[in-house]
Order: sequence, then C-alpha cells, then structure tokens
Amino acid sequence: MSAHPNQDSQGFVRSSRLTRFRLAPNPGPMSLDGTNSYLIGAPGSGVVVVDPGPLDEPHLQALAAAGDVELVLITHHHIDHTQASARFHELTGAPVRALDPAFCHGGRPLSDGEVLDAAGVRIRVLATPGHTADSVCLHLPDDGPSGSVLTGDTILGRGTTIIAYPDGRLGPYLKSLKLLAALGPATVLPAHGPVLPDLAAICAKYLEHRHERLEQVRAALERLGEDATIQAVTDYVYTDVDPAVRGAAESSVAAQLDFLRS
Repeated sequence: MSAHPNQDSQGFVRSSRLTRFRLAPNPGPMSLDGTNSYLIGAPGSGVVVVDPGPLDEPHLQALAAAGDVELVLITHHHIDHTQASARFHELTGAPVRALDPAFCHGGRPLSDGEVLDAAGVRIRVLATPGHTADSVCLHLPDDGPSGSVLTGDTILGRGTTIIAYPDGRLGPYLKSLKLLAALGPATVLPAHGPVLPDLAAICAKYLEHRHERLEQVRAALERLGEDATIQAVTDYVYTDVDPAVRGAAESSVAAQLDFLRS
C-alpha cells in the first residue's frame, strides 16, 4: 500500500469530518491506486465500513480494529469492492448490505432513497445506475457545510469511469450524474483516487465529457457506416488507448452505440 502523506499509523486518512478511508493493496489500470475502503462514524460512535475491498487479511484486520463495526455497505458488485465481504462479515458479525441481494451477508438489500441511521450518522442511499446496474452512492448531508457523497465508481478521483456494458448503461448513467449534480458542492469521496471538493462541478465535467464522446462516436459512424463494429469505432475514437484499458474503452463504446442506436 502506497503511503499517503496524511495517513495515521494504521493506514487511515481523514477524508471529511465524518469519514476516513484506508487504501486497499490492489492497484491496477482499472483500480488506480487501489480501492478506498471508507469508515463512516461520528466521534464516540461505532463505524460503518463501505466497500471492504479485496480479500487481503491485513487490510480487513485493520478495518475491523478501527472501531465497533455496526454495518457494512457496498457501492456495487465489482470484485475489487466485494471480494472480502463474506470474510469481513465473518470477522465482525456486522451485516453486509448492497442493492443486489446476491452481495448481502446477514443483512437485507438496500433500497433507493432509504435513510440509514448508523454510527451516529445519517446516510441516504441513492440508486445511481450507469457504471453498473446496482451502483449506489451514499449521501451524508451532515458531513460538513455542504455534506459529502461516497460515489463508489460512479465518479472517480481521477479520470472518468467506464460504463460496464451491458450491465451498465449510458442513459441511466447520465440521469445519475444529473441527480448527483443537484446535491450541490458536496465533497466527493470516490472509491478510487483522491477526494474532490465539489460534486456539482465534477458532475458538470463528467456530463460534458460524455457528450463529447457521443459526438465522437456519431462522427465515427458517419465515417465508418452505421453498422460499424465496436472495435472499429474504438479504433477511431480512442486513437491512443493504453492496451491495458482497451477492454474498458470497448465497453464504453458499446454503451454509447447502444444509447445512440436505441
């Protein structure tokens, strides 16, 4: 795990008044520096753990030792967020809740708009499909003057997220970005990359980027023909894509083609 200049002796970094995170040791082309496993909790209370991450025992032991774990929340089903869920439930006894029942352990599924009161904090669950069908964001309205939002992979600390088509879809993703933008200048607490200061501003940039990509895909179809393959459109739009993320680029192109053709 790479050192953060503000991390404590157990590897935790203060990310907002009510949150801390610990970087899991799973860096890669898609996970950036690794998965940020968050702790939510008011002073003197227990903790809620968000996305325990990969099956790495020292990481899980550190999360479990950070406080009385009352609840575990999952932002979406991808393995870098959920691989350790069953083990962490076994370790702490805390219920694991996700939008998809398949990723719950000892707890019921989350529902859109549900308000949780745990670890002395009010947590509002927002269904934000797009990156995946089961993606959720967690709004902490009392976390600082503008609140904060744990965005999972819906918004990243660096770059832009992929649409994991066909599970993820572009139409719902654009709606999710507009929903998040309406929360104003909340602090962005992403599952990968650094904390960002203004949710509405980031959503505006994400929406602009998505519309630019759509225009590029439209141009590709005009040049290559309406029946152009995903691979051909990817070659046209992503001229310098790193081979390590070629699959992600093709997935996003597939989502854009589906959006335009439907």
